[in-house]
This record gives sequence, structure tokens and C-alpha cells, in this order.
Amino acid sequence: MVKSCGKIVITGAAGLIGQNLIVRLKQRGCNSIVAIDKHPSNIAILQKLHSDITIISADLAHDDGWQSSLAGADTLIVAHAQIGGPDPVAFEDNNIRATERLMTAAKAAGTPHIVHLSSSVVNSAAVDWYTESKKAQEAIVLSAGIATVVLRPTLMFGWFDRKHLGWLARFMKRAPIFPIPGAGRFRRQPLYAGNFCDIIIACIERQLSTGFYNISGLETIDYVDMIRMVRDAVGARTPIIHIPYRLFWFLLWFYALFNRNPPFTTRQLEALVTPDIFEVIDWPGIFGVQAMSLHDAFNEAYRSPPYSEIILDF
Repeated sequence: MVKSCGKIVITGAAGLIGQNLIVRLKQRGCNSIVAIDKHPSNIAILQKLHSDITIISADLAHDDGWQSSLAGADTLIVAHAQIGGPDPVAFEDNNIRATERLMTAAKAAGTPHIVHLSSSVVNSAAVDWYTESKKAQEAIVLSAGIATVVLRPTLMFGWFDRKHLGWLARFMKRAPIFPIPGAGRFRRQPLYAGNFCDIIIACIERQLSTGFYNISGLETIDYVDMIRMVRDAVGARTPIIHIPYRLFWFLLWFYALFNRNPPFTTRQLEALVTPDIFEVIDWPGIFGVQAMSLHDAFNEAYRSPPYSEIILDF
């Protein structure tokens, strides 16, 4: 039986998934939303778009005062995460310490239901700060003893995308060439954020409270072919050139010397070329959502204003 949304608290609410999710929750009539995030400029975007919800600016790892917002919550969406960057302390703070403090507050508030947005990297062969801290984050959430459904998505793209494919799409429109490491034959399973948000909403409405679900893109595609598809979606004509992997790695390393928060790092490059193929389950059937084709999803992500024109800050 499908239930109403009730009060929903979302951490990391001003990020890619949070921004997409809030749009779709409101479209479904879910308006009792508390959004928590620490990024000032992205919070400003959220406030401009959604003045009718409660928005709290707080760093879960260090600040206090946000804990009271969990009172009476029906569902907690754990969506905060440090995804990239050169500083290991940021992964420790944002993925581990913040989650420990959040679970302490959730237990104190008697939160009955959690939807944890984990990551497919917990099953990856890659070893990096993101992978290890996401594994730790998932374990922290599960140890809280609260009814929890765990969703493990693969690489995502969609409205508001400031990193990954969104950044590459914008780079492609202004750069004279687009570099690809090596042959670019790295198998990827990109997941549309719109589809993923529909899955989250299904978990809320159906009060799914157990299980681990690997949410992969249904279409497997080589990285170079994915880039060509993105190029078509944004209407760019940028030539794609192939650069030896070692040279590509060095250029990323050199760029990071001058940019404290680069959009793509050497560690992410290493993860990109790791030969991972993730489980594909029948998530359209399990959650009762309709999957959008990769071609149509890219077009919606990059050609459907106003949200496709809004870019979050790093």
C-alpha cells in the first residue's frame, strides 16, 4: 500500500541528488521538507527555487542546532557525501564524522525510517578516499539500528550537475578539443538522476525499510561513446582526441597544483579506468518506475530549462 510522504529530512540537500529530488517530491505533492546543507551558494540556489520549504545551513560534522529539525520526521534521506577533491580530511569529515553525528541525532529523535544513498563504489575494486569513506558511511548508517533501505547508484548525471558529466558537457561547449584518456574503452553504466529520484520517492511512499539495491544504469556504454552522446545532446561539435593515459594523469596532477577543488582528479581517473561492471537489477519493476533511455535522459538533463540551465557551484 502506497503511503503519503509525511515529513522528509534531506541531508546534502543542495547537491545534485537533493536538488533533483526536491523538485520531484514537490511535483508529487510532498511539501513537508527539511533541507540541510553547508554549501552557501548552492543553498542560495535552493532557497531561490523553493522558498516554501525549511532550509538549514549547517555542517553536520561540526555545527549544532540542526538536530532539532529531525523531530517528527517520517523519513530521513542520507544524501550528503564528499565525492571528489584532493584533501582526505574532507572525506573523513563529510562522509564519516558527519554521518556518525547524524545517526546519533536520528536515534535521539526517534527517526523511524532512513533511505541511505550509498554508492556502487562499495562493490568496486577501486581503492581511494571516496570508496573507502563511502563503505564506512554505509556501515555507520546500518549500525544505527533504524529501519533502513540502502540504494547504491552508479555514476549519475542530470539537472544541476556541477561535476562529472555536467562539467564535461559544459567544457565540451567551450573547448577547442576534448581529450579522452587512452582508447576510452572503459565500460560505464551512467544513471539518470531523474530515474534515481523516482526510486527514492518509491522507497518513501512504500515505506521500504530493508534491503540493499544496486541501482545501475540499464545501458552499458564505453566512456568514449558516452562522451559522444553527451556532445550530441548539448549540440557541440568539439573534436575528440585520445591522449596517452600517463600524460592525461600528469595533466590532471599538474592542474590540481593550481586548483584546490578540481572537477576531475587523478584518483577519479584511476577509478574511471578500473574495469568494474555493476549488477543490473530490474529496478523499474521493483520500484514501479519508468526508466528513461540514455539518449532521452541526456537530452532532458541538458536541454530542458529551467533546471538544465542551473549550475551548482563546486
